[in-house]
Amino acid sequence: MLTFDHIAISAETLGEGVEMVEAALGVAMAGGGEHPYMATHNRLLGLGDLYLEVIAANPAAPRPAFPRWFDLDNFSGRPRLTNWVARSESINADLTLAPPGTGIPLALQRGDYRWQMAVPADGKLPFDGCFPAVIQWQGSLHPARALPESGVRLTRLEIAHPGADALQAALAPLFRDPRVELLYGPVRALRATFQTPHGVRVLE
Repeated sequence: MLTFDHIAISAETLGEGVEMVEAALGVAMAGGGEHPYMATHNRLLGLGDLYLEVIAANPAAPRPAFPRWFDLDNFSGRPRLTNWVARSESINADLTLAPPGTGIPLALQRGDYRWQMAVPADGKLPFDGCFPAVIQWQGSLHPARALPESGVRLTRLEIAHPGADALQAALAPLFRDPRVELLYGPVRALRATFQTPHGVRVLE
């Protein structure tokens, strides 16, 4: 089974994404770095057993010859919640149960962190990005354990999609978490609710 790993806020620039998250949640982000293979960079916020990632294309890195993850090459507009990521203990086995197009595992690293992540060939995850990216961390290191305590906890992730029933069926053999709720909606939409030191806050 997969477990909830983190949520991703995409942004045209890393600075814009960080500014939006810090203003919305009232806390400072910490950690992060560069992903040379994907030519992206990020900043992180610890959420207890999870973390929040702001991610953007890195303008200082050469653009890769293949699509970046999270469909970042086609991202535009305000920073917003675009994706979520689920952790696997056996990525190859879990991918046999996942929908076509979830991706092929790539071995990646950032600093001391090592992981495999399933990246779609076109950068687009199934169900318009509402199906989670699948990651398997190598060793005992994990960002959520290293990040400073923020006092912020994710209480709910709502995922709306026109094919909510099919998405539920695709997730059923792989993932269960009471914080994640699938809803019917005429268009895809992700909405995260948090308990923070300043009360309940929402990111969309």
